[in-house]
Amino acid sequence: MSTFSEFPETSGAPGSGGRADAAAAETAPVTETAPVTETAPVTETAPVTETAPVTETAPAADAAADAPNLDFAGTTPYEDYVQADVLTHLQHLRSDDPGEMVFLVTTQVMELWFTVIVHEWETASRALREDRTQVAVDALKRSVRELEALNHSWRPLAQLTPGQFNAYRGALGEGSGFQSAMYRRMEFLLGEKSASMLVPHRGAPRVHAELEKALHEPSLYDEVLAFLARRGLPVPAAALGRDHALRYEPSPEVEAVWASLYAAPAEHEELVRLGEALSDVAELVWRWRNDHLVATRRAMGAKTGTGGSAGVAWLEKRAQKNVFPELWTARSHV
Repeated sequence: MSTFSEFPETSGAPGSGGRADAAAAETAPVTETAPVTETAPVTETAPVTETAPVTETAPAADAAADAPNLDFAGTTPYEDYVQADVLTHLQHLRSDDPGEMVFLVTTQVMELWFTVIVHEWETASRALREDRTQVAVDALKRSVRELEALNHSWRPLAQLTPGQFNAYRGALGEGSGFQSAMYRRMEFLLGEKSASMLVPHRGAPRVHAELEKALHEPSLYDEVLAFLARRGLPVPAAALGRDHALRYEPSPEVEAVWASLYAAPAEHEELVRLGEALSDVAELVWRWRNDHLVATRRAMGAKTGTGGSAGVAWLEKRAQKNVFPELWTARSHV
């Protein structure tokens, strides 16, 4: 056979022995008829891992174990806590213009942020009364992030044209932002006190009582000055004993106190940290007022405000005022 033609040459035996070997090789080519390795490829005929993929049947049980609970007797725990159904059904539109929904929801979101920020500043005020500086600073820092979120709330309204605003402005009637009771509490905590701002709320006894209480309580800045005095700093008696129901007016002596702290930050690290947290708050309040001014100017120009105010002119006056004034002027003396 041609496939074995090389075997006689490798036998090494001449003569008849070689012929006998050749004949034997031709009559019994064992290796050709029984190629064991070719006929019994065990690994090919019994792929156990393919016929019994156990790991593929388990995920069903895992999925059932990971599934959330969907069966509740009443409302969901989420609803019970968040009251989302209440929040999402507070939009009672007064016009057919689609832009009114955005205006109303944005304003409602702002009110919620006012509520959170008032909570933080009241927490900071209470902590300062108890001489817990870090608790106060932590609350102020949280309020900084919340003020940033509040200021971003202007984005949906920031580019209103007069035509877009006029489409639903009539639905506001005499409603105006300065009538917001929660925003007024924010202003009172900043030291911007005014008894006349209680007048619009005489028809709402609970709201009026809350505002009257806030009017006569020390502002956040009053608590800061009292705290500095307890630390031995020369805060003037006039600033400590002032009528809390009146707007805070800047004091050269208070300015000197802040200047002395900022002039030696290594010695007054904790108090400078407090001052910087207050400065962050003041800056964002200033930005809020300016964002309000710009949005109003774009939407209605110099028209009279819906609440009867001078509109842009009134907002411009507000935007020029600094919160915690001595924290800004003191920097010129360091």
